[in-house]
Amino acid sequence: MPTSTSNKSSNGRLRRRYLARRLEIVRAAGNEFRLRGFAETGMRDIAAAADLSPANLYNYFRGKNEILFFCQDVSLDRLLAALDQARRLRSSAAAKVHLVIVSHVRCVLDEVEGAAAHLLTNALPAQMQRSLVVKRDRYEDGVRQLIANGIRSGEFVPRDPALATRAVLGALNWSARWFKPDGALTATEIAKEFADYLIRGLLAKPDTARRRLASAEVGKGRRDLSARAAGKDRINSPGAKARL
Repeated sequence: MPTSTSNKSSNGRLRRRYLARRLEIVRAAGNEFRLRGFAETGMRDIAAAADLSPANLYNYFRGKNEILFFCQDVSLDRLLAALDQARRLRSSAAAKVHLVIVSHVRCVLDEVEGAAAHLLTNALPAQMQRSLVVKRDRYEDGVRQLIANGIRSGEFVPRDPALATRAVLGALNWSARWFKPDGALTATEIAKEFADYLIRGLLAKPDTARRRLASAEVGKGRRDLSARAAGKDRINSPGAKARL
């Protein structure tokens, strides 16, 4: 007789596979939305791009509005997770905003569903947008709070934090419209350039803060190298194979 533990494990695996397949469909759909336009893309187009039959596609999503909702919801969850990570940093306001900007650009440009979410913000019916608007407002409020904290501490120049936040987020979201995956710069390179440029406009003492950020990046790189070296030593140590 199967135990309750084995049933839970099996259900967990099925759930993970289901969610992974939904993400694959979302990526295929996001690419179709960008190529064809949202209005011109049908469920048959999405099914073909995802290598599914139209009937099978409906086992995962009831329609393209639900797919786009999932795109936007997943992207907003990623942005909020990056914001929470920035808040927990024991570092300067510039370092926190830097993390948010880089994470935001990578979410918009690295993942197809992220680009679709930012290009098609008004494509959903109003009733489907309500929960998304709550998350968007929470994210914008969080970024504004980071900037306001930097202003209060004297690290950023005095300015309207709401206006500064909208200027920053507007620039980041617009990148989805002009970015080309086969262009001269990668999404990561663009993210770092954006962070450097936008934060420079906030800083009260740009040169000092930029040196701190550069030092923090070098320190992070060294920690990453040390962690990888330590992992390699553990693998190569006597008895390691017995533990793997």
